[in-house]
Amino acid sequence: MTADPSVAPSVKMSRWRAFREFAGKVARLTAPYFSSEEKWKARGLLAAIVALNLGAVYMLVQINEWNRVFYDALQNKDAEVFWRELGRFTYLAFGFILIAVYRFYLTQLLEMRWRAWMTGHYLDRWLTQQRFYQLELQRHARGTDAPPDNPDQRIAEDMNLFTSYSVSLSMGLLNAVVTLVSFVGILWSLSGSFAFHFNGQSWDIPGFMVWMAVVYCVAGSVITHYIGRPQIGLNFRQQRFEADFRHHLVRVREYSESIALDRGEPVERRHLGQRFQAVLSNYLQLINAQKRLTWFTVGFGQAAVVFPFIVAAPRFFSGAIQLGELIQIASAFGRVQDALSWFVDNYSSLAAWRATTDRITSFEESFQALQTTDTAAAPTGSTGDTLAVDRMDLALPGGVALLGVAGLSLSAGDRVLLQGPSGSGKSTLFRGLAGIWPWAQRQLRLPADFAARAMFLPQRPYFPNGPLRDALAYPEPAERYSDAQLRQALSDALLPDLGARLDEVDSWGQKLSGGEQQRLAAARALLKQPRWLFVDEATSALDPAAEAALYERLQALVQAQNGALISIAHRPAVAAFHNRQWTLLPGDGQPDSPRYRVASA
Repeated sequence: MTADPSVAPSVKMSRWRAFREFAGKVARLTAPYFSSEEKWKARGLLAAIVALNLGAVYMLVQINEWNRVFYDALQNKDAEVFWRELGRFTYLAFGFILIAVYRFYLTQLLEMRWRAWMTGHYLDRWLTQQRFYQLELQRHARGTDAPPDNPDQRIAEDMNLFTSYSVSLSMGLLNAVVTLVSFVGILWSLSGSFAFHFNGQSWDIPGFMVWMAVVYCVAGSVITHYIGRPQIGLNFRQQRFEADFRHHLVRVREYSESIALDRGEPVERRHLGQRFQAVLSNYLQLINAQKRLTWFTVGFGQAAVVFPFIVAAPRFFSGAIQLGELIQIASAFGRVQDALSWFVDNYSSLAAWRATTDRITSFEESFQALQTTDTAAAPTGSTGDTLAVDRMDLALPGGVALLGVAGLSLSAGDRVLLQGPSGSGKSTLFRGLAGIWPWAQRQLRLPADFAARAMFLPQRPYFPNGPLRDALAYPEPAERYSDAQLRQALSDALLPDLGARLDEVDSWGQKLSGGEQQRLAAARALLKQPRWLFVDEATSALDPAAEAALYERLQALVQAQNGALISIAHRPAVAAFHNRQWTLLPGDGQPDSPRYRVASA
């Protein structure tokens, strides 16, 4: 039997405590929507769905009563009552159909609105303050199996499953409870008492059919739980394995050229096969678990069809009740049994809901863990035309101190070359200055316009799929710039031929070569005219002549803006475009000291 991954194996939690914990998770995920700006629409839809469920139960009670009258008319060969009750059934059936249609429609509408709100809510949180980047860093620091795995699936799939299961299961439970309350009295009054002799005494059990339904369904629920419990863990892992498989397929598409050049197809096929095998293996276990549960639930449901007739048959054959009452008893027993069997009938859905809720909860907890990062990364003040690093300590994801910085400054007119051994933290220093590195303690004084006019050029730039003008202007709207400005930036970045392709739609990250991508990123900088420019090996794929031409233009750009340029580069020729140098040197070797420090010249 597979353990539930949402609960640590060492924790011996009572079933009641586990239920309360799960209910608390559902409440914390549910409450924000019903307290949001859409709360009145949400509550109104929910109230309407509840009212329709109550109306549906009322119609079932009326149909149950109709059964008695109709079948008695058949037994008594009473044609007048027969045709009258057929007419009455027409109205009852039409009312039930009307309620069922609008209950379905409003339920789907609530699920859709709730999903839309949750998706927007988590997209906002995921794409705020670089959390999408920090979550990935933290996950890799804890191991690839650590939550939150595949945030894209949490947002695209789990939000949909959670809202769907929450609405359908909660309304199903409400319907079961109301049905039970409505029909248990009917069944009690119709079933009569059961008298028998035991051990020399007479015993009389009133409402015998009710007690039989309770015993039947409680026994079924207990057996169902023990048979179906493994599905919780299997559903949890199935979603993760499916997401891992899709993620690797996307990576093969993104890195198709590199894989093709390395002749890496057999390796990728093996890796994809392993991931898909994990999907199939877990799914096979899930199918077997569902098969075992289906054996019981289908048999349980079929037995329930004839069970009330068997129990009530002696009273019918003795003449105590007529055919109509027998049918009414069977119908009422079926409704009570259906209500009491809600847990049995919905166990697979409950298991999937539990797994989905646990996965979204882990996603939510990961956001909460980043709150301290946001506070720690806040700069301490601002200056006029100088970026001052009073102190900045950068650590590796595991917590090991990597780089200590103190007393550095970058002023307007500076052109700084940052150098040091590979792995010493040059790019991490840029991430710390940008405020996106979670393992950073910063005491900075930034220029007043730093947030609006600073720009970072990475070695591997990102370009969205779509028109070239959007890729060039990203993340700003392309409409902000004229075609002449876009073409001039491309020409200055040594890409004049692309000027005629501004409206061409393509996957530019795969379409362009590495050198063309770096030149397009430089064109983006030349277009936007930043004042503070950080260049991280952003010309490493260019030939020396193209690199020199681009650096001349970038240098002229920051001089014209009365700004500063700081570069990470290894080619000696790049040093000619800088007037200062920061060098990363080994630390003092003490256990708690950073591995490297920065010296300024």
